[in-house]
Amino acid sequence: MSPALLFHTARHLKPVQIYHRIWHPAPRVRLSRAPERRHSEGVWTLPIQRGQAAVGHDRFRFLNQERRVDGWNDSGVPKLWLYNLHYFETPDSAMMSRWVAENPPGTGNGWEPYPVSLRVANWIKWALSGAAVPEVCLDSLAVQAAYLERSVEYHLLANHVLANAKALIYAGAFFDGADAARWLASGLDILNEQLAEQVLPDGGHFERSPMYHSLVLEDLLDLVNLARFYPAAIPERHSAAWRQTAATMLAWLERMCHPDGRIAFFNDAAFGVAPEPRALTDYAARLGISVGRTLLGESGYIRLEANETVVIFDAAPLGPDYQPGHAHADTLSFELSHRGRRTIVNSGTSTYEEGPERLRQRGTAAHSTVVVDGVDQSEVWSSFRVARRARVVSSLSQGAAFAEAAHDGYRRLSDPVVHHRRLELAAGALLVTDRLEGRRSHTVELNFHLHPQAAPAIQLSPNLVREDRPGAWHPEFNVSVPNRVVSGRYHGPLPATFETVISL
Repeated sequence: MSPALLFHTARHLKPVQIYHRIWHPAPRVRLSRAPERRHSEGVWTLPIQRGQAAVGHDRFRFLNQERRVDGWNDSGVPKLWLYNLHYFETPDSAMMSRWVAENPPGTGNGWEPYPVSLRVANWIKWALSGAAVPEVCLDSLAVQAAYLERSVEYHLLANHVLANAKALIYAGAFFDGADAARWLASGLDILNEQLAEQVLPDGGHFERSPMYHSLVLEDLLDLVNLARFYPAAIPERHSAAWRQTAATMLAWLERMCHPDGRIAFFNDAAFGVAPEPRALTDYAARLGISVGRTLLGESGYIRLEANETVVIFDAAPLGPDYQPGHAHADTLSFELSHRGRRTIVNSGTSTYEEGPERLRQRGTAAHSTVVVDGVDQSEVWSSFRVARRARVVSSLSQGAAFAEAAHDGYRRLSDPVVHHRRLELAAGALLVTDRLEGRRSHTVELNFHLHPQAAPAIQLSPNLVREDRPGAWHPEFNVSVPNRVVSGRYHGPLPATFETVISL
């Protein structure tokens, strides 16, 4: 890691993140007394159900990988898979009791704040659905909440701190007493402050990932559900604000889906992690929340739609400057569907493991946009780091007719380059115009990643050398589907303009 890379990464951090990265003593669990469950006269609504993870005795399947559980912290198993094991999205009393016995407080992956947060909420949702939770697990729940109270992820913020707040609210409402009251008040303060920052006016989550947007939306719906069950503990003003935010988030998600009803792949995004949009809409309806109305705006994405064609265009920031961990170098990429089927795609996400494949999937060449001089628009590195970032310097759209934008990610080159892109839906075609502004010679590569089942006619500019090469589409974690990439290559002086016609 070069000093420059570290500097351009760290300079965007908030002071609170720096402080908590330096000062993070092990939390001390303090309970005034063992809390009891709170009584409620409210109504519990069936939340979204996950598929059963257990596939046999001590065998589990997460992220399309099946393993035997020989230990909760096996160093030979990817960390994200182990996290899923600790989440308990499909609780089981025997496995829960085993977890308590084999995971002493503060030890191992399961006591990191994020898995603690998901597990606390999942165990409580299971209990509120009528399950008989073993007493040892109820005692452990209180200990986990007390531990989480002192380990909120202020060093990360973003979706992690929202998950922390949700868990504190769940524990604070589920239990009674002084400790629970403190957890509830703390969780509400964190959540409401963070929602105001993290959910943009157009309803999009500020990390600009449709997948994480869906996860945050599920959390919000779970909180509305909790408030309905514990109306005396959670004031109506909170629940009313959450319902309104959820309605707008549902509307944003609808605009970021293809006609097949599933999310577009911008930044970290894949199927099979967050609930499907339809499941979120149905859950909201069970809670009395309908899809709101919104126009894509502050999140930066643009949707073009005419007849049987949909284009979703990324003219968005990478995410919050202080937490771009789920960002890809995908600025000015787009996805295209025609007659209900995906045609042009981004490559998706199949791994969070640090290494060449994670870097490749985050890199510009894995997206349907333009690469200059073989480097990424934004300096993605490690698994979740970004140094210098591409910024959208202009953006314009007119209804569903056209959209155009420009970014400055290549201004860091010795001869600065600005990329302008215009997308226009015409009769039977999508017209893509790329203009690269510079003063010297550069190598330019336009990449159009095709859905594995699509074969559109793509006519490149005559000043481009065409190459059709094999690629890979990653619709889920640990899944790679062969596809085709249509690439146009140019080496010469800038400025230069390239016009592509994608016949539909």
